[in-house]
Amino acid sequence: MTKITEIFFDCDNTLVLSEELAFEACADLANEILEANNLPDRYTGEQLIKDFVGQNFRGMMVSLQKKYDFQIDPEKLEEYVTREEDKVIAKLNAKAKPCIGANEALEKIYAAQKYGLAVVSSSALRRVLASIKNVGQDKYFDEDKVFSAASSLPKPTSKPDPAIYLYALEQVGKTAAETVAIEDSKSGALSAIRAGIPVIAYVGSFNGEDTQNAMAKTLTELGAKTVMYHWSEFENCLTDIENDVSVDVQSSL
Repeated sequence: MTKITEIFFDCDNTLVLSEELAFEACADLANEILEANNLPDRYTGEQLIKDFVGQNFRGMMVSLQKKYDFQIDPEKLEEYVTREEDKVIAKLNAKAKPCIGANEALEKIYAAQKYGLAVVSSSALRRVLASIKNVGQDKYFDEDKVFSAASSLPKPTSKPDPAIYLYALEQVGKTAAETVAIEDSKSGALSAIRAGIPVIAYVGSFNGEDTQNAMAKTLTELGAKTVMYHWSEFENCLTDIENDVSVDVQSSL
């Protein structure tokens, strides 16, 4: 039996319902960039989520440049990154809500004092801190245990690169076997799995049972150990991880 002593939480659409707000905010900026490079395609926030969920804005821009074969000047990219952060944070300050059941689960986990708690996100640190503060989750996480692939590393990156999880392990002084990660996206799950960390696939933020089941199947096929449809299931999912019980989602559908 594995003894878990540290829990790593993804932020966007795992703790905070922020993805839709974030992609809504950056769609206009992405379209401005496409127009500036004489490219005819345009994105809605919904289309950005479909193509780039789990990536931060910098990662999205790398993907866009590859997709459309153009280049953004590094200095200009930094300007865009800052503008995107400002737009998203303004949206979060106005509209951010916690994922259903997340605050209740965090309160219970925090009160038990059995686990170290950290946030491990692709998003910029300012955005992550704004997200958890606006929904009352900042009291559960020390600020030095909020890690951002965009801001915390010497070289910014984005999930599915495992660098941010490897960095988080180093900072909290834990091995991958002592930790568990909760992730809702392919890129996030792959980031943790590539770092050797067992993953609980959280699908509760997806709309509709069919979409949730499809995502559960996708994430378990990638290597997630178990699936959480609602935060009330967290303790059972953690027990599955500690007992090394993997869920065969396909057989349960």
